Amino acid sequence: MSFTQHWQQQNWQELQLQSRNFSLSDVQAAINKPQPGITDLQALLSPAALPLLPALAAKAQQLTRQRFGHTVQFYAPLYLSNLCANECTYCGFSLSQKVKRRTLNHGEIAQECRAIKALGIDQVLIVTGEHERKVGIDYFCDVLPLVRRYFSSVQLEVQPLSCIEYDKLKALGVDAVMLYQETYNAAAYQQYHLKGKKSDIHWRLDAPDRVGQAGIDKIGLGILLGLSDWRTDAILLAQHLRYLQQHYWQCRFSLSVPRIRPCSGGGTVANPISDKELIQLICAFRLFAPELEISLSTRESATFRQHVVPLAITSVSAGSKTQPGGYSVEPQNLEQFSIDDNRTPQQVASALIQQGLQPVWKDWDSFLGR
Repeated sequence: MSFTQHWQQQNWQELQLQSRNFSLSDVQAAINKPQPGITDLQALLSPAALPLLPALAAKAQQLTRQRFGHTVQFYAPLYLSNLCANECTYCGFSLSQKVKRRTLNHGEIAQECRAIKALGIDQVLIVTGEHERKVGIDYFCDVLPLVRRYFSSVQLEVQPLSCIEYDKLKALGVDAVMLYQETYNAAAYQQYHLKGKKSDIHWRLDAPDRVGQAGIDKIGLGILLGLSDWRTDAILLAQHLRYLQQHYWQCRFSLSVPRIRPCSGGGTVANPISDKELIQLICAFRLFAPELEISLSTRESATFRQHVVPLAITSVSAGSKTQPGGYSVEPQNLEQFSIDDNRTPQQVASALIQQGLQPVWKDWDSFLGR
């Protein structure tokens, strides 16, 4: 059974109601369990778990140190284009947004890469809007060799692609593909994704399978917090993670749980999640999957990141720019979303060192092979 078939059998309303049926003792039992399952995760994510958040956070921190030591990886997003053929109501790159569109050429990409390297960062996440014709596989195959020359690790966050296209990306040295489902709620998904290929929820749901079939080293999953009920989305994401781990055991997996940030056309957040609830979500996933890499971006404030990174986070972005050319030219209001942590990478690193953590600027060396 594919994950899409499994997902189609799930009842969103039933899962949502289940999260209200746990007691304090259920939560305590889940915290103490050596290998929590899906039901235990539901308990850890339930409203009943909030009074036990200190105990949950302490267990998450213990597991993080056991598995990852005191290291925190640094990366920077490298935006190559804001062209997009989709209409998504929460995104600054959306088709209807009246913003200047820009796609970087080789010279501009090299300039951006040099600017990021000057920050000390050696791992990048390539990001583009979703435009198959102008920013598709041909563009990626053209620019990836250039980016690889500058960085020891290259990750990709672009539109879902086919198996053959992921095979090409792996051959060009892509180490990871991030594919955020946004929400597993079918009705909400259609509400927020109005036009373009991204409105096809099944194509997106099956994309991590295609990444796994291509044998790419790491698959990144995530939900965009604010689109739907976060607890139910998190349970379905956990089911998706378990399915992928069983089928593509040779891959590593990472998690990102960004909250919606203001953009040029952004409105109110229909389903907000508080700081405490986001900490609960992150720590619950650490107990559920101790081996999972968890990322926290500059969408969150410096204060929030300082408190949360020591608990369960394994990688952070720093010095981020969310528009094409943002590192090497004057800002042109082309941001996908606004960031909330404006510290330099060196300032972020210094703060982590003061907390007893070790920033990792470079995760791999090319002479070791791929």
